[in-house]
Amino acid sequence: MRGNKLLAAMTVVGVSGALLAGCGDDGNDSDGSKKPFSGESADQIAGKAVAATKKAKSMHIKGDTRQPDGKSLTLDLSVDKQKNCDGTIQIQGSRADVRHIGDTFYLRGDEQYWKSSLKGQPGAAKAIPKLRDKWAKMPADDAVTKGLCDKQGLVASMDEDKSARKGMKKGGTTTVSGQEAIKLTKKASSGETQTLYVATEGEPYILRTTTEGGKRPSTATFGDYGKDVRPEKPSANDTVDPQQLAKS
Repeated sequence: MRGNKLLAAMTVVGVSGALLAGCGDDGNDSDGSKKPFSGESADQIAGKAVAATKKAKSMHIKGDTRQPDGKSLTLDLSVDKQKNCDGTIQIQGSRADVRHIGDTFYLRGDEQYWKSSLKGQPGAAKAIPKLRDKWAKMPADDAVTKGLCDKQGLVASMDEDKSARKGMKKGGTTTVSGQEAIKLTKKASSGETQTLYVATEGEPYILRTTTEGGKRPSTATFGDYGKDVRPEKPSANDTVDPQQLAKS
């Protein structure tokens, strides 16, 4: 198995959502008390949320989505501005642990993950037993980390569709992971309901995004803003070099 083909097969998919903003009502509560973000439209609130989330040095994201091929994907990942990351990806019954430390990316997949990733690759049958329960070690270039261990890229991907920033409405407040959040909701022409939850206290961080009612439902919850991300480097005995594996 050639090294470059093995590296390509190890590339993993990140989760990105659609961060929507729009205009909404201002107003106070019926008893005259001030609502969170009173006097600000939904697009202003979402703009603040994007800015605050970009500024944060780190975050944790846990999400579920459906890929274009219909397979489910679950991501549970901590990531920072330096692209350090530590977490788990699950794709339709398979699982892979990922760590990015400095200029090195580590991936430990279960048997089902490697069978799916290396399907059709020359030498896959010999490689899979050697990869089982081991961390595959490789250079962390953009082909591997883009959309996964790039915090700023993840946030940017959530704000790609500027045309979706119209027509959202401010709702009431709720609680997300113990934090109060204001709810911004939009009913898309496709029939999907898209909702954004923004923290009302402290920094206006994004706390959750959801898409419901369409072909690709998704939920992503964000937290641990500013918390250090310090993945543990796997021991030499627990790692495999794909380049060397390709030659064996």
